[in-house]
Amino acid sequence: MADLAFLHAMVKGRVQGVFFRAFVEGWAERLHLTGYVRNRPGGMVDVVAEGEKHNLEQLMDNLKKGPPAARVDEVKVDWAEYTGSFQDFKVRY
Repeated sequence: MADLAFLHAMVKGRVQGVFFRAFVEGWAERLHLTGYVRNRPGGMVDVVAEGEKHNLEQLMDNLKKGPPAARVDEVKVDWAEYTGSFQDFKVRY
């Protein structure tokens, strides 16, 4: 059985208005992850994802890079037990 996990990441930098949410959604779908991404007050982006741990680690690596127009200053990550709470991956508004 796959090693499943839950990831919560807060991304700081120039990450709003630069297609960061679409970038995250694309990677999450490619990596077969579920959860959501949304903008937060103060210019941060909130990412909640579940799936195979190695795929979550790949997502985290991409969060640190971001799309070409972004500038990622910091990614804070919390890991937790897999919950199975999500059916797919969505951009939340």
